[in-house]
Amino acid sequence: MEQLIYSIILGYFVLGGIGFCLINRKKERDVARKSYTKFGVYFIIINILFFSITIQSVIFSYLAILIVAVGSFELSRLFVAAKFQHKLFFVLSLLVYFILSAGFIVFSRADRNLILLTFLVLSIFDSFSQITGQLFGKTKIMPAVSPNKTWGGVVGGTIIALISAFLLKNLFQGTNSELFLLAFGTVFFAFVGDILASLYKRKFQVKDYSNWIPGHGGFLDRFDSLIAGGSWAALAISILGS
Repeated sequence: MEQLIYSIILGYFVLGGIGFCLINRKKERDVARKSYTKFGVYFIIINILFFSITIQSVIFSYLAILIVAVGSFELSRLFVAAKFQHKLFFVLSLLVYFILSAGFIVFSRADRNLILLTFLVLSIFDSFSQITGQLFGKTKIMPAVSPNKTWGGVVGGTIIALISAFLLKNLFQGTNSELFLLAFGTVFFAFVGDILASLYKRKFQVKDYSNWIPGHGGFLDRFDSLIAGGSWAALAISILGS
């Protein structure tokens, strides 16, 4: 089963690579190089997380704790760099972050198949919302908060993620409506988590949380949707009893 799923992942990455080639074919060399770097690093991250879930899921639990810890450090780092401005905003943001992070850590200890299904839905939504957004997105959603987010990207990524969830239905023991609820809620929370992370950066007037991950704007830039989407999955699993 894992081999089939991994083949599907590779197939999606091939499609994604074709999409990036179409996107970058007319861009300047430096801009295209950064885009390909981001794509390559993302491929490595997806592989690390995928094999941490499928080979020994407890490793994913440890990675979840690491992601949460580094993310909280990045939030605090921007607050300190801003000389402790926006104290109330920082406290409220940290509270929301810790609530979502608690759910994410609970999620990281759930049934392996449910973790894998949620992770795949999240990754597919994240990847294809960027690709379809750059290919077809024209109307921006919240340009002042997240300039690159478009309705075309969100709708395209959501459709592909939901279709993928049903293609991976063997990982889920519930009904089709329960699967839809799990997948759609995961996508919605992933989107909201991404927006909140962008809002935090805009408040402190920075482009990136850090430069620790090449091509990405920090740990939270890469894992904000995973934290928020995983938090929803933990709640949904407890409600559905799956």
